[in-house]
Amino acid sequence: MVRADDSDDADPSTYDRYRELKRFDDSKAGVKGLADSGIAKLPRFFVRPPEDIAADQPGGSSSGLEIPVIDLGSLAAGRPAAVARVLAAAREVGFFRVVNHGVPESALAGALAAARAFHELPGEVKAGYYSREAGRKVKFRSNFDLYKSKHASWRDTLFCVMGPEPLDPLELPLVCRDKMMEYSKQVKALGITLFELLSEALGLKPDHLVNMDCAKGHALLSHYYPACPEPDLTMGTAKHSDPDFLTILLQDHIGGLQIYYRDQWVDVPPVAGALVVNIGDLLQLMSNDIFKSVWHRVLANHVGPRLSVACFFTLHHYPTTRMYGPIKEILSEDGPPALYREASFREFIAYYGSKGLDGSSALTHFRLVQ
Repeated sequence: MVRADDSDDADPSTYDRYRELKRFDDSKAGVKGLADSGIAKLPRFFVRPPEDIAADQPGGSSSGLEIPVIDLGSLAAGRPAAVARVLAAAREVGFFRVVNHGVPESALAGALAAARAFHELPGEVKAGYYSREAGRKVKFRSNFDLYKSKHASWRDTLFCVMGPEPLDPLELPLVCRDKMMEYSKQVKALGITLFELLSEALGLKPDHLVNMDCAKGHALLSHYYPACPEPDLTMGTAKHSDPDFLTILLQDHIGGLQIYYRDQWVDVPPVAGALVVNIGDLLQLMSNDIFKSVWHRVLANHVGPRLSVACFFTLHHYPTTRMYGPIKEILSEDGPPALYREASFREFIAYYGSKGLDGSSALTHFRLVQ
């Protein structure tokens, strides 16, 4: 177990960052293990650089932005209006809420309960799932970029690849198995609906993005943010955009999610029963910058635990050879040229993973026009 008082924090000249990271990683206890040990001071590798803290803007709601809301319950009678709202939200903000989305309240509550049940298992049980193996479908870990980031984030994650190849339910911990399988089924159906609307927003046939395998696979990331002893010094999740096609996020009542909009951080407060949707990097690339994959982050908090479940529509681990670039049907002689080169999903994910959450966009690496 890593504790603040048994590290080399007191003497910066002898501080060995890698040793401290390795000790934390080898404990297989995650951030929750640190919190449960009763620390009052963050280990040094969680602390943001002073220049980042000094330059940060606390954020809030001063921008006047109201996160767009898409009511999916009115599609039958008002589909063109819904498509127009989706286009406006995806182009301007990159984030929107969906209500009347068809996912039962029992499935939403069940997903959050499953996340809590796993993360609050006894440490020795949870440790059996702790892994950084790239090919493992079900793994518990803290900070996928632990050894690359400028500072670690105050968060643990249960990462589960649910498709394209169906996950054997027996690979999931019993304590969360049934609820996660049910939520996976429900959120996959919602994803297909959203990809149809996004296709139409680009002027394409409803099944265009689905036929490009955007809804073929998904992963569930169940996040756990314990109460933090020094939340002003770290982040729950550092600034990033998502390396996928689309993300559907379920968050509990605590809040802390922010997006970067018009040069300031804006709160995305939780709304009971609603789900948050954000455009992923690959969909920005495919839409040739019509849709925006925006920066977002999660604040650390004295209050906790905060729970959330993110569904990434991704082809993680799937051996596809399909290349992704700006969709040819939306390019024209009179419009902007293709802004990105084609890349395989595997290449994109490999690059994103190699750089970690370093505050830069992975899209820059694939951009043709600077």
